[in-house]
Amino acid sequence: MTSNLNFLKLCREAYRAAYDATCDLVGTDSASSFVCMGADGTPTTGIDLAAEDAIVEVLKADGRPMRILSEELGELIIGKSPEFSVVLDPLDGTYNASAGIPFYSVSIAFASHDLSDLRFGYVRNLAFREEYYAEAGNGSYLNGNRIETSANSELKDLCVSIYGYRQNVERTRRIYSNIRRVRLFGSVALELCYVASGRLDAFVDVRKALRVTDVAAGQLILEEAGGLVTDGYGKTLRLPDNVTARVEMVASNGHVQKKLLSLLSGG
Repeated sequence: MTSNLNFLKLCREAYRAAYDATCDLVGTDSASSFVCMGADGTPTTGIDLAAEDAIVEVLKADGRPMRILSEELGELIIGKSPEFSVVLDPLDGTYNASAGIPFYSVSIAFASHDLSDLRFGYVRNLAFREEYYAEAGNGSYLNGNRIETSANSELKDLCVSIYGYRQNVERTRRIYSNIRRVRLFGSVALELCYVASGRLDAFVDVRKALRVTDVAAGQLILEEAGGLVTDGYGKTLRLPDNVTARVEMVASNGHVQKKLLSLLSGG
């Protein structure tokens, strides 16, 4: 597979293209304007499409044959006999970007043909200078510095991002009642990176609403930082090979995974 150093360079080019294409749209009516229904079954807005178009042009210009799975366009094959797969969320946190809330990101993961074989993950906040990346087997980094998950192991000390306040309320209520703090930021990719860097202790989403584009890069970054990722019942999380299937996720610093899963199960 292609050198992971080349993946980092390519991700930085993609980020720059997405930033240039969206920076003047942030906080405007044009950002949230409906364009079409995306391949993932959710609305595509003006700012979503601008980010995706810009990044896809960068990937095409790279010249290597690849398979792209992206939130808006679905699947795109570039060239013949793709060397690798790219899992792309060109703008994770569309509402935040449209409203001018500075928490939205580009998320890119590279894998072999099997998405369970994630090789490189990249997430960058488009509003701040925060760049997360990880290479399989070589750790995770924030702005070039190695990161690790938190050491918190007691429920009473945890700060957790929990999605499930509408669906599966009974399952998540048990977590709300036993931890210290809850934070919801609106960009799953960045929230997983916050767990990876110890800013959050865990991320829980049991709505069964997550797509592979939301979680692929963040999952690798978190695992390489020492964290654990499972589905909502403690089983191995298998990433779907399309943008329409939905999953749920429990992702933590590793020390509290079993405790969170026990709360979700009613134990």
